[in-house]
Amino acid sequence: MKDYHINLFYSEEDEGYIADIPDLKFCCAFGMTPQEALEEVLKAKVAWLETAHNSGKPIPKPTYRPLIYKVA
Repeated sequence: MKDYHINLFYSEEDEGYIADIPDLKFCCAFGMTPQEALEEVLKAKVAWLETAHNSGKPIPKPTYRPLIYKVA
């Protein structure tokens, strides 16, 4: 099974790193380092999936892929 794509970028405005999972609406996290942002978004992913499951909401399949992967 494919896993969810994670975007990771530096935010000048927030003065730290943001990680988000495009397939999971509003699933994102902040960290002072890339590693910290990644660790936090992985925790957020678990919470997002558990909450969706427990509330009976649909869990999207991982489909998002950046354009760079579609060109090759």
